[in-house]
Amino acid sequence: MAIVVDLDVQLARHGLSVGAFAAAVGITPANIAVLKNGRAKAIRFTTLDAICRILDCQPGDILRWVPDDPRAPDGSAGPGHPGGPGSPGGPGGTNGGRGGTA
Repeated sequence: MAIVVDLDVQLARHGLSVGAFAAAVGITPANIAVLKNGRAKAIRFTTLDAICRILDCQPGDILRWVPDDPRAPDGSAGPGHPGGPGSPGGPGGTNGGRGGTA
């Protein structure tokens, strides 16, 4: 299972730069980048609330679920997927299972 964060469309729709959006939400531009590029492991409800308030949208407008890649040998979406090779909590993980939060 993968949750995809679709911020680019909403930012473009509102004519917001990443820097201006980050300042309005109250998080760093680096954390916006983590959300946009799929590296986020979690998001606080307070952050999601602020994002939706600034973008005047619903969580479903920026978050979507995509199914696992059925071609992956372990049933995961592959490297970076929780429990998969190279993921923080899986074989070859780098941070002992601790994920980042935005």
